[in-house]
Amino acid sequence: MIKIYKKTTPGRRQMSVNKLEKDFGKPEKSLTYFLKRDRGRSQGKISVRHKGGGHKKKYRQIDFKMDKVNIPARVERIEKDPFRSANVALLHYKDGEKRYSIAVEKMKVGQEIIISENASIKEGNRAILRNIPVGTQVSLVEIFPGKGAQLARSAGSSAILMSVEGNMAQLKLASGELRLASADSWATIGQISNILHNTVMIGKAGRSRWMGIRPAVRGTAMNPVDHPHGGGEGRQGIGLKHPKTPWGKPALGKKTRKKFKYSDKFILKRRK
Repeated sequence: MIKIYKKTTPGRRQMSVNKLEKDFGKPEKSLTYFLKRDRGRSQGKISVRHKGGGHKKKYRQIDFKMDKVNIPARVERIEKDPFRSANVALLHYKDGEKRYSIAVEKMKVGQEIIISENASIKEGNRAILRNIPVGTQVSLVEIFPGKGAQLARSAGSSAILMSVEGNMAQLKLASGELRLASADSWATIGQISNILHNTVMIGKAGRSRWMGIRPAVRGTAMNPVDHPHGGGEGRQGIGLKHPKTPWGKPALGKKTRKKFKYSDKFILKRRK
């Protein structure tokens, strides 16, 4: 649910937040820990610009393998995760174990889900691709059996099962890409939660800082010594034939995918 604030201050004028139906407070202690924050540094040197500061946050251990087969689980609560765009669900399994999993859109507190080869086609259940009807919306899809969720993991994303032929299943991803995955791979029924994630308005600079995002300076506002786009008389534009990164590498439109990648044979149609 998107909450739009009243226009009481300039920062509030544009601000909105994505609220859950219920706030459960602190996360499950046994499944969380503090992750060392590198702030975009590698060996003390900036490797990713514009990162630093930000609010303290605990990392929730997410179960991407989802290997508790044929053991029913109850959705104890659905929480926001500061490390990812999707919401997460705390599952209580019948054998007493607790695990965090990525929540799907229509998952409710108190709902029972199961991971089984022939699980019923119900949102949140997990089954093998060859046992899922063609045309079903799936998420948290494995490409190779046993690898754990690899495709459709972020907020609002999903894939559509187009066909199953022999040992391979054909999936259509949100990008328009058609690709193959093993028919014996596992997938969760339904679309990933928090569909409205990309409609949230940050509203003010300070909120970006809480998220660990520092200000970004345009390359065109710099001098030539600092950035390939810098310099020139007046507002020159980028000043070069092609856009480049601050380190002179081609940017915007340059293909960076390896020419002969192992997964080329699994991609039937490239993304849009």
